[in-house]
Amino acid sequence: MIFRRVDPARWEGLLLPWGSSRFFYSLFFPGLIVCGTLCVCLVLVLCGIRLMLQRKKMSLSTSKSGRKQMTIAFFHPYCNAGGGGERVLWCALRALQKKYPEAVYIVYTGDVNVTGQQILEGAFRRFNIRLMHPVQFIFLKKRYLVEDSRYPHFTLLGQSLGSIFLGWEALMQYVPDVYIDSMGYAFTLPLFKYVGGCRVGSYVHYPTISTDMLSVVKNQSAGFNNAAFITRNPFLSKVKLIYYYLFAFIYGMVGSCSDVVMVNSSWTLNHILALWKIGHCTDIVYPPCDVQTFLDIPLHEKQTTPEHLLVSIGQFRPEKNHPLQIRAFAKLLDKKAAEPHSPLKLILIGGCRNKEDEFRVNQLRRLSEDLGVQEDVEFKINIPFEELKNYLSEATIGLHTMRNEHFGIGVVECMAAGTIILAHNSGGPKLDIVVPHEGDITGFLAETEDGYAETMAHILSLSEEKRLQIRKNARASVGKFSDQEFEVTFLSSVEKLFK
Repeated sequence: MIFRRVDPARWEGLLLPWGSSRFFYSLFFPGLIVCGTLCVCLVLVLCGIRLMLQRKKMSLSTSKSGRKQMTIAFFHPYCNAGGGGERVLWCALRALQKKYPEAVYIVYTGDVNVTGQQILEGAFRRFNIRLMHPVQFIFLKKRYLVEDSRYPHFTLLGQSLGSIFLGWEALMQYVPDVYIDSMGYAFTLPLFKYVGGCRVGSYVHYPTISTDMLSVVKNQSAGFNNAAFITRNPFLSKVKLIYYYLFAFIYGMVGSCSDVVMVNSSWTLNHILALWKIGHCTDIVYPPCDVQTFLDIPLHEKQTTPEHLLVSIGQFRPEKNHPLQIRAFAKLLDKKAAEPHSPLKLILIGGCRNKEDEFRVNQLRRLSEDLGVQEDVEFKINIPFEELKNYLSEATIGLHTMRNEHFGIGVVECMAAGTIILAHNSGGPKLDIVVPHEGDITGFLAETEDGYAETMAHILSLSEEKRLQIRKNARASVGKFSDQEFEVTFLSSVEKLFK
């Protein structure tokens, strides 16, 4: 029998994996115990905080007469802005105050530079809305945590995490019975539901992430939320796509915490159903448009001004794509230069929320100068409601250029006022607003600069009789977007929060 000598180094190589496994298993169970202990401690801490908040809520919700008062809170950090989201807030408050006049109403806001009275006066000045009962404003100091400018990269994640801290600040100041996120900060929903013990609802104007956004990154298409240097790099596009899918999964989880979900259009509904997957408590509640006020504007059969006004309504945010309006208008002027025509003027009406919006307006002014149309383009910023009505009463065309606009209150207002709308061929305008009424045309849709310029030229070439018929059709179609319809559908949707 022959025995061979085995190299010790070979035995060491064979035993090393077994030793590593033993070392791993020796750490696994202690690590599991530590993680479990930390989780239990976290749950106990959260339960303690929730108990503390419940006691605080009981003390705050008791009226002077000794009766418990229901508290309804809206989370709207930019409530002093002048957009469609703010109109939803004030109309929702007005509707709830009519039905629940004894309740206490809270608005969490980050507008620390103004008083509550100034906010209410601004709502009346911009939207012609005055509340019947008092509203208590909780001023939040950490709104900077949700500013997009603070997160040049991973903006969605940064703003969402920032909203949790901002929501924590709100919760520590006042614990309501009913919490409604009316601005799209879905990451605050589990905080108020599980830590604050509130019944929670949400009104979604625009999903934080959508399947359209995933498609843009997947197809490596450039856009305002997909930088060109990423679209040119396959590796970065893959990384961003993974990031978006992970974020969409988490967004779906936090959104599913909502007891009631209201969306503002068919487009938003499709995306929320795909992401949140809670169709049993999700309803379309069209945002309130001051339809009647605009319907009161006389519908002149003939043009009352020597020039054609083209009016755009919308906040000066990047997604509104105001540069497209200016470039298309410049091309329209080039088309009309060779033929006699009435003077044309483009009026851009919108709200500025902060310095970033003001910077964008200055960029638009420079673009007008570069294209040589600065004399024919005017900017009207944060103007009073009556001035807005005056411009719409004189306008021939209403312009809208945002791709995949979640709804488009400005589009409805233009149609109700009697302008001929030219909107982007996507989103809410395409699916819900600029649709045939009893088989008749109510407006026009376009996508590109050339498309907008050609359609504007076509509208201006129509006879006054034909334009009048389109304006009448549009007016007849907007009744479903009235304040009255909003109140009925909104109160019906949130009813389960008060049972």
